[in-house]
Amino acid sequence: MAAALPEVLDAWRAVASRRRYEGVLPLSALPRLAGSLADTEGEVRYVLAFYRDESGTGCVEVEAAAALPLTCQRSLARFLLPVQVHQRLGLLAREADEAGLPPGFEPLLLPGGELRPLDVVEDELILALPVVPLDPAGGDGPEVVWSSESAAGAGAPVEARRNPFAALAKLKQ
Repeated sequence: MAAALPEVLDAWRAVASRRRYEGVLPLSALPRLAGSLADTEGEVRYVLAFYRDESGTGCVEVEAAAALPLTCQRSLARFLLPVQVHQRLGLLAREADEAGLPPGFEPLLLPGGELRPLDVVEDELILALPVVPLDPAGGDGPEVVWSSESAAGAGAPVEARRNPFAALAKLKQ
């Protein structure tokens, strides 16, 4: 059964009762993510499912889907990047327990047992952001053509340029 997303929850109780939270959040509710976005228009659909895996480890499965408004670094135009996140997190009371996590699980350290579910969704979306946002559709950004002539001296004839080793060649003779 899905429930409304609380601000803070006891992760171990959520695991014991196999709680499931799903819903829709506006992007404006995610302030840390908002700093990387072109604007906060849009929403994110999320599902957080708490359970215990076959080895007895407390886990939360995070799913999030959004169309994130980013600024293309090639054309500086706004574009929507579709993002789908699916992550399994192993809940840990101590850092030393990380070695016992099953393969395919990322650690989530909860020393006090309290979890801010909104932060978990926001963290996963931040991790899904590209380092350099580029519109996959391609942009009509400025086209820059680099040539050896422009680097050598703005179209100066090759013969007219002075060779810095010419003096050494004279000494060799």
